[in-house]
Amino acid sequence: MTWCITTCNFDVDVDLLFQENSTIGQKIALTESIVAVLPRMKCPHRIEPHQIQGLDFIHIFPVVQWLVKKAIETREEMGDYIRSFSISQFNKSHKMPEDELFEKGKEKSLETLSNVKDVYKPQRKYRRHDVDKLKDEETRVQSTLLEYGRQYGVSHVDKDQKESAAKKKGLLPGMTKDTVDDEDDAEAEEERIKALMSGMSAMEMKEGKVAASAVGSLVGLKSQEIQKIASEFAQKQAEREQTEKQERQGGVQQHKRITTALKKQIEAQQSKYDELSAKHKQLYSAYVETKEMLDKVQEESNKIDQEMEEIDQIENSENQGILQTLRALVAKNESLKKQEQEFKAQCKEEMAKLKQNIEKLKEEGNEADSEDKERVTLIDKQYNADKEKLHKIRLLLAKKNREIAALQRKIDEVPSRAELSQYQRRFVELYNQVASKHIETKQFFTLYNTLEDTKTYLNKEVQLLNSIHDNFQTAMSSPANKEAFLKQFEQIVEGVKQNKAKAEKKKQEEKMKRDQLSDQHQDLIEKQRLYFKTVKEFKEECRKNEILLSKLRSG
Repeated sequence: MTWCITTCNFDVDVDLLFQENSTIGQKIALTESIVAVLPRMKCPHRIEPHQIQGLDFIHIFPVVQWLVKKAIETREEMGDYIRSFSISQFNKSHKMPEDELFEKGKEKSLETLSNVKDVYKPQRKYRRHDVDKLKDEETRVQSTLLEYGRQYGVSHVDKDQKESAAKKKGLLPGMTKDTVDDEDDAEAEEERIKALMSGMSAMEMKEGKVAASAVGSLVGLKSQEIQKIASEFAQKQAEREQTEKQERQGGVQQHKRITTALKKQIEAQQSKYDELSAKHKQLYSAYVETKEMLDKVQEESNKIDQEMEEIDQIENSENQGILQTLRALVAKNESLKKQEQEFKAQCKEEMAKLKQNIEKLKEEGNEADSEDKERVTLIDKQYNADKEKLHKIRLLLAKKNREIAALQRKIDEVPSRAELSQYQRRFVELYNQVASKHIETKQFFTLYNTLEDTKTYLNKEVQLLNSIHDNFQTAMSSPANKEAFLKQFEQIVEGVKQNKAKAEKKKQEEKMKRDQLSDQHQDLIEKQRLYFKTVKEFKEECRKNEILLSKLRSG
C-alpha cells in the first residue's frame, strides 16, 4: 500500500525499509499514516488503522485494488511526460547522425533556395508611360499583366457569361447564337491587346531594346491559343456550377428525410424507455421489500447462531460436570413449577367444591349441626395443612433458585481459554512496547552521556590550547622560561596519555561486559525456545488427554 501511494506522487511519513520485528507503536504509526493519506487521494473506500493491523481482508482488498489501479494510471500518465523530458535532456547535450547531416546540408539548401527564388522571380519586360489615361480597373489589370509578360484576355468574363447563359438555355458549350459573334470577339480582343501594347516601351536588357511593333506582332501570333484556352475554361466553370447546384438541392432533401427518420426512432425509443422505467420501478419496490424481509430473517438467524456459539464456548471439559448439575437443577426447577401449578389448580377446584358444599349445607338447615361442624373443622385443618405445605415448597424453590444463580455467577467468573490467550497476547504486546520504549530511553541517556563527555574533553582541550597560546610568548623570552615551558608541556602530554590509557582500559572492560551479557542473552534465548517447545508439547498432550477422556466417558 505504501509503494502504491508513493507511486501516485503522494508523500507518506514512513520508513520504507522492511522491519520484521516492528513494535506495536511503529505498526500503529504506519497504519495511521496510510489512513491519513487515503482521503487526500480521494479514495472511495474508507478503512481504519485497526482493520489494517488486524488483517481485515474484506475491507483491505477494495482499497488495495483501487490503489493498484491508481498507480497504473499514474504511471501511464507520467510515461509520455518523462519520455519527452528525457528526449529534450538528451537533445541538449547530444545529437543524432540525422541531425548532424541536416545541419551540414542546411546552409547549402538555404543558399540554393534563395538562388532559385532570384532566378524565377517576376521580371518586368515593358513599361507604360500613360498610366493615368487608363480609368477602367480591368484595363489597368490587363496592362500590368502585359508589362510582366502575361497575356490574358480582358473579355474572358463576358465570354464566360455568354457560355453559362447558353448552357442554361440548353445549347452546347462553346456555342452561342452564331459563330460570327465568337470571331468578332476574338478580333476585338486582338485589337485591344495591340492598343495596350502600343503605349508600352521595352525595358533595357542585355540584348538591347525591343520596339512596340515587334511586341504587337508577338501577341498577335498567340491570339488563337488565348481564345481556345478561354473557351475551355468557361465550359468547365459552367459545368462545375451546375453540379454544385444539383448537389445542394439533393443534400437538403436527403437531410430532411434523415431528420424525420431519426425523430421517429427517437420517439419509439422514448416510449420503450418509459415502459422499461415503469417496470424497473415496480421490480425495484418488490426488491426492496424482499431485501428488508431477508435482512430481518438474517438478523434473527445471526442472534440464534450467536447464542448457540456462546453456549458452545462456555461448555468444555473443565465445567462439563457443573453444567450437567446445572441442567439437572433447572429440570428439577421446571418440574417443581409444573407441580406447583397443578397443585394450585387442584386446590382451587377443591376449594370451589368445598364452598359449594358449605352453601348446600347452609341451605339444608341445621339438621346435622354436630356432624357438619366436625366436617368443617376437618376441612379447615386439611386446608391449613396444605397451605403450610405449599409455603414450604415455595421456600425450597427460592433456595434452589438462589443456588442456581450463585453457580451461574461462578461459571461466568471463570475465563475461557480464548480469553486467557487474548489476555496473554495483549500482555506480551504491552511488554514489548514497554521494552522498546525502555531501550530507546536508555539509548538517549547513553547518547547524552557520550556527548557530555565529549564536550568536557573538548573544553579541556580548548583551555589547554588557550593557555599554551597565552604563555608561548612569555616562555620564548628567555631560555629558563623556555625550559620550564617545555617541562610543563611534557607533563601535560604525559597526563593526556594517562587519561587515554584509562579510557582504553575502561573501553576494554565495557567490551568484556558486553560479550558476557551477549552470551547470557543467547543462553536465555535458547531457554525461551525450549520453553515454547515444551509448552507446545504440553498443550498437544493435554489435547490428546481430553480426547481420550471423552472417549472413555462416551464408552
